[in-house]
Amino acid sequence: MPLSTQARLLRVLEYGEFIKVGSSKVQKTDVRVLAATNIDLHKAVDKGEFREDLFYRLNTVPISVPPLRERGEDIFLLFRKFASDFSEKYRTKPITLTEDGKEVLLNYRFPGNIRQLKNLVEQISILETDKIISSDILLKYLPREQNLIPALYKNKNDEGFSERELLYKVLFEMRRDVTELKKLVNGIISDENIDTEALQEHTKFFKNLEDDKEDLPEEKTRAILINPNTESSKDFVYSNIEDIAHEAEAEESLSLEEKEKELIIKALKKNNNKRKYAAKDLGISERTLYRKIKQFEIEE
Repeated sequence: MPLSTQARLLRVLEYGEFIKVGSSKVQKTDVRVLAATNIDLHKAVDKGEFREDLFYRLNTVPISVPPLRERGEDIFLLFRKFASDFSEKYRTKPITLTEDGKEVLLNYRFPGNIRQLKNLVEQISILETDKIISSDILLKYLPREQNLIPALYKNKNDEGFSERELLYKVLFEMRRDVTELKKLVNGIISDENIDTEALQEHTKFFKNLEDDKEDLPEEKTRAILINPNTESSKDFVYSNIEDIAHEAEAEESLSLEEKEKELIIKALKKNNNKRKYAAKDLGISERTLYRKIKQFEIEE
């Protein structure tokens, strides 16, 4: 609910008054309000997305309704209720679950909650001729649960990192890893205690690095550098590592802030110092661009 609407509703709850659209006459009302939400209102109040005074006006008799997946064996009662309703509606025998079918139903998350369960029972009641539903039949109607891996969500009003800034952060971390790898190699080569055979092995081992574009975890890379004769090292091919080290050293003076400042200046020049269009090109909000201009002391 928009904050402006929240203010109007607060007046109705506080004084029992409202004004119709297009009218100037204040009217009285006496109503009971039932409010429902699927978000955490405490967090919404902290973020400034919900009025605190309205929250305490509405929060008189709170009732928490847990999702279907947290209701335990209540799901079997609801299943039987819907099965009975649809049996009467379609004039068929009510469907029942086998033991393995009950186990599948109990373990499913039901992201659509009660509506999903109701639709599921209706589908099976209409389409299945066999009214005894096993786990195999039930699984045909249950959609596969999606992978719950978190994804990057881009909020237009987000004042934090933009996708472009996150990309630069990743690139500079990669550069740092390459620099550390260079130092480690130099340390191995300059070690006086290392024997000639080991040095030859390392030199041969690094020869084909450029042919292999596969990234290695830092722990595995260190293990391979220390002992190129290990089993894990035989799966990888290396070439001249000095070129990569030299390239990393040449870019040592770069920083994330310098790249940001450079991009902002280019975007402003391209759009004749019009912040709105420059921000659009950069993929950030106009407010974020203004803050960056002040931060980097960019003259417009």
